[in-house]
Amino acid sequence: MLEKSLGLLFYLKKPKDYTEGPVQIYLRITVDGVQKEMSTKRFCNPEKWNTKANRVIGNKEDTKALNAYLDILQNKAYEARTHLIDRGKIVTALAIKNIVSGEDQRQWMLLSLFKAHNEGLKELIGKSVAKGTHTNFDTSYKHIVNFLRKEYKMDDINILSLDLMFIKKLYHWFRTVKNLNHNSTLKNIANMKKIVLDCVDNGWLIADPFAKFEMTRNEVSTVYLVKEQVQAIANKQITNERLSRVRDLFIFSCFTGLSFIDMKQLKRSEVFTTNGELRIFKNRQKTGTAAVIPLLPIAAGILKKYENDEYCMIKDMLLPVLSNQKYNSYLKELADRCEVDIELSSKIARNTFATTITLANNVPMETISKMMGHKSLRQTQHYAKVLAVKVTEDMAELNRKLTETQFIADSPILVQDT
Repeated sequence: MLEKSLGLLFYLKKPKDYTEGPVQIYLRITVDGVQKEMSTKRFCNPEKWNTKANRVIGNKEDTKALNAYLDILQNKAYEARTHLIDRGKIVTALAIKNIVSGEDQRQWMLLSLFKAHNEGLKELIGKSVAKGTHTNFDTSYKHIVNFLRKEYKMDDINILSLDLMFIKKLYHWFRTVKNLNHNSTLKNIANMKKIVLDCVDNGWLIADPFAKFEMTRNEVSTVYLVKEQVQAIANKQITNERLSRVRDLFIFSCFTGLSFIDMKQLKRSEVFTTNGELRIFKNRQKTGTAAVIPLLPIAAGILKKYENDEYCMIKDMLLPVLSNQKYNSYLKELADRCEVDIELSSKIARNTFATTITLANNVPMETISKMMGHKSLRQTQHYAKVLAVKVTEDMAELNRKLTETQFIADSPILVQDT
């Protein structure tokens, strides 16, 4: 970036109706011929002002203090130019004035920045942002609003005031006042942290106030159905049409790994035959990651079942998906009817696909990750940690093979010494 010329001039600015007495000292900032001026909030009698030196005349302590203050402002102006150049910003008289006067810092208010961030997310819903993502950030924003009002008696706070103590106090407030668990608390704090890190990237904050705050979440146990429970739901005779449809949706999710919203938004153009195999090609609503899912016969059969369904045709849907609230409510009823002692949800269906349906049947981790639309293999590897039933089945199979081959069957190791 080319060096910008910078001129600084302190001068006295007399009001129109001036007669006598002290007047304000102003600083004129000039960059490449463009001028901006600002008040120093200090006063001086005209007879004590040296127009050549741009300083106050005299050796008294108050005079020395005033001149020292003007020196500080002058140094801040030069530092502001360096700050802008170092960060690749355009050096202007206005930009320097805003830094020296603190106007930039007054604009760096946490809630204002948070709100602007969320408004940007809202504009991207359906393009590159899921509606749920915006909802999560908006919820976190409302929590921070309440926290500042209750704990600090403030409507907003400058980002420069954020420190480790503020974050620890926020964590304690979430855990006690809002009664959130550890992971939910960290999720809300992580949303705020994104705003703060944007400030660090913009050069408004020198350091990350979260740097020494532990953000490790507790590992959550993954709930899924074993094959006997899946079979119990699939084989249950249900005459109630409402519950029958909900059961079909749940089983479809168990055999495809689709989330509720992805199942609801499934389009005909996303289901087609490739090399004689019916597949779903779909970008996940939550992450935008592509998922490729070859359809097993049960899933293909459920789609076939509703291809001429009146409700689906009216709604232009492949499956008769209701609202999320009704779906979850009916799933509880379905669990009772099928005598499954787990509170069913679309998340459990997705977990079941990753564990019981695929991983337990030796489908490679990489393939499961692709079908579930995970961004990284690490997300998929989580399921391998929880699949204790797979360990039991593998060891049973190993025992069968060892028995068949009579491996060390004649070993005397178990014969008691006499």
